[in-house]
Amino acid sequence: MRVLIANTADDVARIAADNVLEGLANHGAGADPVLGLATGSSPLGLYRELARAVTEGRADFSRATGFALDEYIGIPDTHEQSYRQTLVNEVCQVIGLPAQQLHTPQGMASSLQAIEEAARNYDQGIAAAGGIHVQILGIGSNGHLGFNEPGSALRSRTRVKRLAAKTRQDNARFFDGIEHVPTHCVTQGLGTILEAGRLVLVATGEGKAETIAACVEGPLTASCPGSVLQLHPDAVLVLDEAAAAGLKLREYYDDAAAGLSDMQLRVL
Repeated sequence: MRVLIANTADDVARIAADNVLEGLANHGAGADPVLGLATGSSPLGLYRELARAVTEGRADFSRATGFALDEYIGIPDTHEQSYRQTLVNEVCQVIGLPAQQLHTPQGMASSLQAIEEAARNYDQGIAAAGGIHVQILGIGSNGHLGFNEPGSALRSRTRVKRLAAKTRQDNARFFDGIEHVPTHCVTQGLGTILEAGRLVLVATGEGKAETIAACVEGPLTASCPGSVLQLHPDAVLVLDEAAAAGLKLREYYDDAAAGLSDMQLRVL
């Protein structure tokens, strides 16, 4: 796990985007990009920086495939608060990823059984696309990744989940009151997320400091789903100073981020 700490939100966005592009080069070399996409405020700056890379000729997402982390159950994918519509607006129209190449979990069907079957098929669709090269992530205030709430199995697959009360409260600002926030969702599982080639997580603000500390330096536990990132061989966390405030090993992370350029090798 690499922990990169920046001074400003703009620096966080730039560093995170650079790590996404590097991850695509390392894990998807010679193939059309396959991106795992997160919604929320945390990755918005990252998406703007990817758009800048497209404008500057450093990236091209016209042949990319996108897989959403999650989707609400019970609202159509054309609803303004559906995660599909959010990603169309905030990602497809920003970085040039064709909307027809964006895949989202099925949150509307004639029965729960149909939604569960579609969830199982979602993992198969990711595999058929060659796997996700880079998965972009935010993290919830209770440590959730996607909608994997505390208590989620660390090897879980895409499935139906009940939203925690805290998550619904956090998301109520996007709806006309908490009574309109869906109670269930379909989310990629933690096991599904861990199969991506690289994970790039963005977190900013003092409200994420305790969660980030638990994710990075706490025990591996279902009580903090984000701690599963400790198992991934290529996870990159990009934080601002406020989100990094609870880290006890800050000096080490800064030294590690400096790379190998200053390392002196001695032949014994």
